[in-house]
Amino acid sequence: MAPESEKKPVPEGHVRLTIDGIEIDAPQGELLIRTCERLGIVVPRFCDHPLLDPAGACRQCLVEVEMGGRPMPKPQASCTMTVADGMVVKTQHTSPVADKAQQGVMELLLINHPLDCPICDKGGECPLQNQAMSSGRTDSRFVETKRTFEKPLPISTEVLLDRERCVLCQRCTRFSEQIAGDPFIDLLERGANQQIGTAEDKPFQSYFSGNTIQICPVGALTSAAYRFRSRPFDLRSTPSVCEHCSSGCASRTDTRRGAVQRKLAGNDPEVNEEWLCDKGRFAFRYLASKERITRPLVRDESGALVEASWTEALRMAAEGLLAARSHRGIGVLAGGRLTVEDAYAYAKFARVAAGTNDVDFRARPHSAEELEFLTTTLGTTPETGVSFGAVEAAPSVLSVGLDLEEEAGILFLRIRKAVRKHGQRVFALGQWTTAGVHKTAATLVRSVPGAEAAVLRELMTTGGELVDALSAPGAVILVGDRAAEVPGLYSAVAELATRTGAKVAWIPRRAGDRGALEAGAVPTLLPGGRPVTDAAARAEVEQAWGVTLPAGPGRSTDEILAAAAAGELSGLVVGGVDPHDLADPAAALAALDQVGFLVSLEIHASAVTERADVVLPVAPDAQRGGTYLNWEGRARPFQPSLDASGVLPDCRVLDTLAVEMDADLFTQTPAAAAGDLERLGRFTASATAPSVEPGATPRPAQVGQAVLATWRQLIDDGSLQIDEPALAGTARAPRLRVNAATAERLGLAADGDASVATDRGAITLPVELADLPDGVVWLPANSPGSTVRSTLGAGHGALVRVSGGVA
Repeated sequence: MAPESEKKPVPEGHVRLTIDGIEIDAPQGELLIRTCERLGIVVPRFCDHPLLDPAGACRQCLVEVEMGGRPMPKPQASCTMTVADGMVVKTQHTSPVADKAQQGVMELLLINHPLDCPICDKGGECPLQNQAMSSGRTDSRFVETKRTFEKPLPISTEVLLDRERCVLCQRCTRFSEQIAGDPFIDLLERGANQQIGTAEDKPFQSYFSGNTIQICPVGALTSAAYRFRSRPFDLRSTPSVCEHCSSGCASRTDTRRGAVQRKLAGNDPEVNEEWLCDKGRFAFRYLASKERITRPLVRDESGALVEASWTEALRMAAEGLLAARSHRGIGVLAGGRLTVEDAYAYAKFARVAAGTNDVDFRARPHSAEELEFLTTTLGTTPETGVSFGAVEAAPSVLSVGLDLEEEAGILFLRIRKAVRKHGQRVFALGQWTTAGVHKTAATLVRSVPGAEAAVLRELMTTGGELVDALSAPGAVILVGDRAAEVPGLYSAVAELATRTGAKVAWIPRRAGDRGALEAGAVPTLLPGGRPVTDAAARAEVEQAWGVTLPAGPGRSTDEILAAAAAGELSGLVVGGVDPHDLADPAAALAALDQVGFLVSLEIHASAVTERADVVLPVAPDAQRGGTYLNWEGRARPFQPSLDASGVLPDCRVLDTLAVEMDADLFTQTPAAAAGDLERLGRFTASATAPSVEPGATPRPAQVGQAVLATWRQLIDDGSLQIDEPALAGTARAPRLRVNAATAERLGLAADGDASVATDRGAITLPVELADLPDGVVWLPANSPGSTVRSTLGAGHGALVRVSGGVA
């Protein structure tokens, strides 16, 4: 130890203490166990978790502590004690007292713990196993019969509980209450009878329940989908990125014998920390679905789809597309599931092989105003735009056209954390107090569907709490892609941001949307954000690609399909588009039926493949590499988790198809496509925000009418959630929601059935009362029994008929 005169002063806001003879400065308020970790000293623990509040429940982290030269009367839990100036700490490495205390706690924890490690799912990766070896005794004084329970206890369809293994660390209960906001699992009974369980009237129905399995330090909580499937040492683990939304969560894919066995959350403090939503964790069995397409299909003379070789399928596709191009042209629908590399291949295929700007990734309701607005986000990164960290640190947040819990689960967890840690103020522009609005203690800015733009402009005129909150430095506005359904809403958001100084972030629902925008898979932009109408920008791409590009903007997804239906396009190339997600599924299906030649690039059989002349199978994420660009603009690269032989990514299929059409894309591999895109670089011209006036606010015009509000729930009938019965079991039951006054006016009874109808069809669901505006009804957009667009042909803000009973 250095002489007193040579010691450095303690930094401001820090204290100086000694741990196992090592002097260290630590921030005031830091937990002792964290200071030990920074020194590389491992203190055993079960209840402690860096993202949960301290509990001191297991007592395994006991250490010897001296204050003012006097030892404290008994060992202290290092996970709850904060550092203090002059503190002297001895861990089990230097203190026989601490070592004996830890051994004693371990002996107590093992009294009732079963010796079933050979059949326990946690065996081989169990902290209890490891710490019993490092901090336990070789024998036990306990000879009585161990406590047993009926097993397993189904906490939900996804999570099973073996109560006799539980060490009552309370990680699961603290996660449920503090992080997810779903306090359905709790400690029951007292004393020796204390156990984890759920209340009979409150089932564990949480979108984040799988995290309790991963953070359980023993084998008490296990996955119904993974239970008894494999041992950890038989698994091949690959870092991966979640494909289910635009958050780009870090994950880990565990495979065995060519099949995915489970997915776990990766540790990425800047994005998803250590959490995953249940869709990201459990929705992977689509990879082995019976509907999976693994061989090319061509339509024979009888009109049936039959298997063919790649050579035959590509030749037939090229011949059909060349004929279509020379006749009335080709449209390209890219979809939102694409990596940046694949989206770039679609954008380049459209311009180079098809000779058109008719390319669009927006397989959902969209607008020209939206595309103009989105150009302002091009090129932004977590450093220059909005990041997860910026949202967490923001003093106030407004969500627009976005249900955070249903449509951006990990972002929802970050906002809950900010509310809990520093009192972040949350505002939600929407129709009713959803579960997510309630759990973030958000102030609901209520609006009739379709009137959101007018409501924002009125608030800007009158000022008030929302405008004041967003004027605070660091405030953020989060905009979902549902805003495209409300004329003038993007313009209103841009004006609000200009007035208050708040930063704006676009939160699309699909994983590939942000990357497809940057890659130029849109009708008005070339790769790198270059406007197709800008001669200088177009010349840059023409020089790089060695072709002449069309100078006029192309058509959007809806316009491409309308042109196909009208005979103005002779061919379509469709990749990963579900027509039932579009604004008018019936019109989309009619267009697919009428177009002269249809090529589909798909993973599963779909409404598109049923109508295609050629179906080219493409690789899912587990069998391809690439990069997602998440909503922040953060690159999220990943590699294949399974053997990729025999399957091809979209970029390779399109490259080979283009060669058959006598064009070169140079996108043979994701790396080649990424390199080609990188060489183009970014366009430097600035974009301006759109200015569109609000549309007319819909009002019920007749008795029995209401305005429809609708959006998707996190767990629904999405195509990547097929063959997942455990996941489907925790979906929120579809309900028709109205307020009490509207229900009374329309003759609806709570819990009774009611129907929402248009001239296209009707949806009948049980009624649930909610705080919606008068004359408004809410339906889930794509849940069992509630496929709004396909059944009703209507969307958010449409007028519908509502009646009690079955229509």
